[in-house]
Amino acid sequence: MVWWRHDVVYQIYPRSFRDSSGDGVGDLPGILEKLDYLADVLGVGAVWISPFFRSPMADFGYDVSDYCDVDPLFGTLADFDRLVKEAHARGLKVIVDYVPNHTSDQHPWFVEARASREAPRRDFYVWRDPKPDGSPPNNWLSIFGGSAWELDEATGQYYLHTFLKQQPDFNWRNPAARAAMLDVLRFWLARGVDGFRIDAFHFVMKDPELRDNPPNAAAHAAFHRGLGAYDLQLHVHDVAHPDLHDVLRDIRRVLDDAGAEGSERVAIGEAHIYDPHRLCAYYGAALDELHLPFNFGLLKAAWQARAVRTVVDAYEAALPPGSWPNYVLGNHDEPRIASRIGEDQARIAMMLLLTLRGTPTLYYGDELAMHDVPIPPDQAQDPWGKNVEGLGRDPERTPMRWDAGPSAGFCPPDAVPWLPVGGDVDRINVAAQRDDPRSMLTLTRRLLALRRAREALFAGAYASVDHEGIPETCYVFTREAGGDRVLVALNFSNDACEVRLPGVRLGELLVSTHLDREGALGEGGLELRPAEGCVVTLR
Repeated sequence: MVWWRHDVVYQIYPRSFRDSSGDGVGDLPGILEKLDYLADVLGVGAVWISPFFRSPMADFGYDVSDYCDVDPLFGTLADFDRLVKEAHARGLKVIVDYVPNHTSDQHPWFVEARASREAPRRDFYVWRDPKPDGSPPNNWLSIFGGSAWELDEATGQYYLHTFLKQQPDFNWRNPAARAAMLDVLRFWLARGVDGFRIDAFHFVMKDPELRDNPPNAAAHAAFHRGLGAYDLQLHVHDVAHPDLHDVLRDIRRVLDDAGAEGSERVAIGEAHIYDPHRLCAYYGAALDELHLPFNFGLLKAAWQARAVRTVVDAYEAALPPGSWPNYVLGNHDEPRIASRIGEDQARIAMMLLLTLRGTPTLYYGDELAMHDVPIPPDQAQDPWGKNVEGLGRDPERTPMRWDAGPSAGFCPPDAVPWLPVGGDVDRINVAAQRDDPRSMLTLTRRLLALRRAREALFAGAYASVDHEGIPETCYVFTREAGGDRVLVALNFSNDACEVRLPGVRLGELLVSTHLDREGALGEGGLELRPAEGCVVTLR
C-alpha cells in the first residue's frame, strides 16, 4: 500500500510552529527541532509545510518572489535539506506547498513582464486593455475584495489577480510559462520532497474569452462561509475551465517521472468544491491527475450526525474506482475545530477524522484542541481580514503551544511572537497534556496508534450503519479488512443514548473519547455518554 494511502498528514504553518532564531517567527530549524515530537510522540507519517519560499509576505508566503529558494525569515536551502534528511531518517514524508495560480508582483518574471508590452515574459501573466470607458476588462472579483483587475499605469493595461493585487495571476496557457512552473516541481523533487499540496488549483485555468460572471440571484455563499461581495456572482468563468485537466495531467507526469515504485510522489490539490462528483473529476478519468483532491465537505456540513453521515456517504459513492478518499477538518484558512464546535465535540471530530476511510490531514495544534485566539485590531496581520471585515485568518494561525512558559515555548523567552499566544495556555500545551491520561493529545496519540495497528482502519472498507436502534444523534459506521472488523459509534449530542444493534456481536472496546473505559462488551448494544465516541471490535 503506497505511503500516502496510510500515512496521516500533519500540516505545519511554519510562521507559527517553532521559532528557533528569536525573531518571533517560526522557521525551518524550529520544525527540525520538533521532528521527534511528530514522529515519536504524536505518530504522524507525513508533514505538509506551508510556504517558506522567498516572498515579500503580502500574503505570508503565498506571494512567491522566488520558487526555488527559502526566504531568510525561515532559514536557508541548507536548512531545508537538513530538514528533509532528518525527517526521512525518522520515517516522515515531506510535502511542500506549490502555488501555481499566481506569483508575487516582485517575482523577476512579473517585474520583466510589466516593464513594457513587448517584454519577453509579458505573456507569462494575464493582461488586457481597458474597456473604452477605462474600466476593467470584465466584472471578475478578487476573493480578497474589490475588482480582480489592477491597472498598470505605465503600460496602460490591466493585469488579473484572483487574490491580492500583489499576486498577479500566472498564464498557464503560455507554453514557456507552463514549462517554467513545471521546472519548479522538478527543483524540489530533486531535493527529496515526497509531494506537493497544490494551492488553489482550480483557479489556474479561466475562461480564455474572459466572459463576465453572471449575478448570483440566490446570493448563496460560493464557499462554505460567506465571502462578502464575492458571493454576489456565480463563479462560472473565472475558475475551473475544462483545460485545467490538461494542467493537472502535466503536473502528475512530472511527479510520476520522479518516483519509483514504493516512493511515489503525491499530488494533493486545494479546491473548495462541495459537489462530490465535481470534486472527484479531478482524480482524472484514468486516475492520472490528482492523487488527493482535498475534500472539504465536512467544513460545510452542519455538525450533526445525520448531516455528517450524508456528506461522507455521498462522497464515498462519488469516488471513482481505484481512487482514495481524504478528509480535512481544519487548516490555516479555517476557524479551529474546537472553536467551531466546542472541546467535547472536537474529540468526536478527532475520532471521526482518524477512523474514516482515507487519508486525514491534521492541522497543527488541533491535537491539543487549540482554540482561535482573539486578535486585537492593532495586532491584526492577515491582509484578507484587513480588506474584508470578518474574514481575518489570524485567530487560527497563532503559535503552537509547547509548554506553559513565556510565549508557550514557541520562541525564546525574550522574543515577542508574531501573533499573541492566547490566554488558556496553562492547560492547552504539549507539556501539560503529554502525560495526562485523558487529554486531547493523549486521545489523538491513541487514535493514531490504533489506526496504524488495525488494518481495518488504515486500509479497510467503509460502510455506514442504518438501523432503527441507532438514535438520530449518533453516527455509526464500520471498517473492515479481511478478518479485522471494527465499529465506530459517535454521539453528536450532549445527552446519553443507547446504540442498539440486535444480532451484532460486539467484541472489545478499544478506545473511548473519554479515555476512561475499555475492554470486553456484550451483544446487541452500546451505551454512549454525552459527546462520547467509541471504537469497538466486531466478532
